[in-house]
Amino acid sequence: MNDVVTLFTELGSRLRHFGSDAATRRVVEAAHAANGWFLPEEILRAVRAIADGILRRDLLEAWLAAYPSLSQPHTPHNVLVVMAGNIPLVGFFDLLCVLVAGDRCLVKPSNKDRVLMEYLLTQLHAIDPTVPAVRYEEGMPVDAVIATGSDNANRYFRTRYAGIPSLLRGSRQSVAVLSGRETEAQWSGLSDDIWAYSGLGCRSVSLLFLPRGAEPKLQMPAVNSKYKNNYIQQKALFEMQGLPFRDLGAALLVEERAFPNALSRINCSYYDSLDEVSAWLEAHDNELQCVVSECLAHSRRTGFGQAQSPSLTDYPDDRDVLAWLETLNG
Repeated sequence: MNDVVTLFTELGSRLRHFGSDAATRRVVEAAHAANGWFLPEEILRAVRAIADGILRRDLLEAWLAAYPSLSQPHTPHNVLVVMAGNIPLVGFFDLLCVLVAGDRCLVKPSNKDRVLMEYLLTQLHAIDPTVPAVRYEEGMPVDAVIATGSDNANRYFRTRYAGIPSLLRGSRQSVAVLSGRETEAQWSGLSDDIWAYSGLGCRSVSLLFLPRGAEPKLQMPAVNSKYKNNYIQQKALFEMQGLPFRDLGAALLVEERAFPNALSRINCSYYDSLDEVSAWLEAHDNELQCVVSECLAHSRRTGFGQAQSPSLTDYPDDRDVLAWLETLNG
């Protein structure tokens, strides 16, 4: 295989034109037809985020400079990547990590995201036919596994891959910690952090912390029909049970200090001090993906409107994938 940075830089160059020609527009249509949650504009957004925020030579070189041992020759491992399909191309980062680590990637895409992942695999092999990334078939030898899914799937993964090195991820959610002095632009950014990709991502904010007496100023965007149906069901359930909520137009705002158990619910909790918020975050760290805030320090903090644009070092579940892959070399 040719230089891996050059490979992915070229892939980024190709993806910057994705959606601008008839062939890639057909890919978008096919992906949307296969999964109605994947709106065409959000498919294009996900592809642009990868092309512009990840697959640039300067970003890739700076990222890999922190892992000098990856440049040392080693016998490639067969690393199975079991991908989630909650948002478009969510499994791409693991594929990237395995290939830049010099290993062979056995790709098991989610049925919900199969169209887009197969398109990327086709593009990689068009750039370099020797790229060691193939669709996983039952019976292929596996040396290690990276698997992402629901908590139930995670329990299955722990049993299924108990005998080999594994990096397993379950469900996570994200929060926003507000000072009460946020600008209109910050509230607009927070709305994107909540509702981009229909709120289906682990980086989608679903719980707000506000200082007591503050007034939430969320700006509800248009949502797809599937999300709207979930909202209608939740609203009817709350009304039948006489439970309090604030109607945001296509979502419910509910006062509760816990992650919501329904997609169209946004929970909020009022605090008296940031120390109590920090204590809650620490106690729920294994459920937490990222924290949107400018008033509270956190190792996984991100700015308003940035939750859905992770950088190369914003590792899912705060697990450094490349450092984990390095351990396979002994």
